[in-house]
Amino acid sequence: MRTRAVLVLTTVVLVMIGAGVYALLRPTGSAVHAEAAVGPEETGKAYLSSWQDSDLSEMSRMVVSPPADFAQRHLDFARDLDVESLKLVPGTLRRPSGQEAELPFHGVRKIRNLGDWPFESTLRLVLRGGRWKVLWLPETIHPALAGGGRIAFKEIPAPAAEPVTDSGAPFPHDSGAESYRGLFGADSEETTGYALEAIRADGSRKELASFRPPHAKEVRTTVSRPVQAAAARALDGVDRPAAIVAIQPRTGAVLAVVDRLGAGNGGQNAFRGYYPPGSTFKVVTATALLAAGLDPDTPVRCPATYTPPRARTIHNAGGHAAPGPVTLTTAFAVSCNTTFVEQAGRLLANGDDLVRAAELFGFGKDLEVSGVCGRIRTPADEDELASDAIGQGSVEASPLCMALVAAAVQDGSWRWPVLVPGRSPSVKPVPLPQKTVTGLRTMMRAVVSDGGTAASGGLPSGTAGKTGTAEAAGGKEHAWFIGYRGELAFAVLVENGGSGAEGAVPIAARFLKAL
Repeated sequence: MRTRAVLVLTTVVLVMIGAGVYALLRPTGSAVHAEAAVGPEETGKAYLSSWQDSDLSEMSRMVVSPPADFAQRHLDFARDLDVESLKLVPGTLRRPSGQEAELPFHGVRKIRNLGDWPFESTLRLVLRGGRWKVLWLPETIHPALAGGGRIAFKEIPAPAAEPVTDSGAPFPHDSGAESYRGLFGADSEETTGYALEAIRADGSRKELASFRPPHAKEVRTTVSRPVQAAAARALDGVDRPAAIVAIQPRTGAVLAVVDRLGAGNGGQNAFRGYYPPGSTFKVVTATALLAAGLDPDTPVRCPATYTPPRARTIHNAGGHAAPGPVTLTTAFAVSCNTTFVEQAGRLLANGDDLVRAAELFGFGKDLEVSGVCGRIRTPADEDELASDAIGQGSVEASPLCMALVAAAVQDGSWRWPVLVPGRSPSVKPVPLPQKTVTGLRTMMRAVVSDGGTAASGGLPSGTAGKTGTAEAAGGKEHAWFIGYRGELAFAVLVENGGSGAEGAVPIAARFLKAL
């Protein structure tokens, strides 16, 4: 604590010479204002204003029977904790009775060389002799001082480098990206940081705030703080493990990663976890079918069931069927399994074309930050081809991988994901055939329009996407939704969340509407 001792000594000198922490006495201008305050709210606000201005004399005058050491308590608190400045914002007055009032307030103390320390407290006011006065207690300074408590610094280990968002702002609270610090460039080397700790009269302790080391290096990431915050809040209240990954299509920059999928893979399942993508993989299958000669308006069948030659019967979710022929776009929009299995068997018989289409979207590539993006093997028979064509069987992918799939459709090229500018390998984008891109965009827009599986999910205008309901071994289906809107592409996964339309689309709608 030698460093902090020097800082404390410096602060004592500044207090004693009146450098601005607290002035001992002030002229009567503030006093005139307090005299004119007639109600509890005016009195409370006048007290906070005097406190913020370090006018201890005026503060004492507004207090009921102030203790003899009233001014000294404030000076000692500021000196011991290196308080450089104080900002106070009053809240909404409460009136428990005609002679009592409470004024909650929010405060921010700036700790020298460390940063801001926010706190919440309450002014209690009472009517005495026809005038409103502050009923002062030590916890008015800070709630941790109640009952003889005190606040002190302690040293804590801290990383030598701290990842921040693309604007230089810190990640939002409870961001869901905490386990990604290493991937975002935080050094494993540790140095000394500081925390403020409340020490109660019974000896128990509670950490109130922590500060990174004064000279910690900041690592700028590609994460957008508003996008990360919107994604994190979209998952608040979701009672199953879930994740959101957002990508900037034209650069591959990761704009957000909120991972609440559990502790496996070091808590980085949104990047390193493998899940069957279900019908979201039909974007890939449609790519192969369009390359094989179909177009969005090609008439196709959508029976409730379909049995490929020498293979098991495939069913549509809920036994859905379309009477007569429908277009490929309609079959995609309503997620018709039987259409895609039948067409894959007819046009992609050996399975190699399906694998090549997946490779266009990053499957099989080692992305460094996440390992292999997604996995698929060449189908050995009709059964395997049928399963792979609808995102089951050998097909597995991470939420990052599927967000990159959606980003590739929006941009027209698959791009390498970027977490920290300048640290990704120099790899050229993989362009998709323009005719294929145009067709995929038409089909993904249809998913969100009337009749599509995401049409009733409350998505904002301009959203295009694909739902997925993926069978999961030993449990309820995983819910997926991937898509894009404007300059943002995304993937939402809810483990065992049921259908994509019900489990994932509403989350995506909350996310997009918050941007």
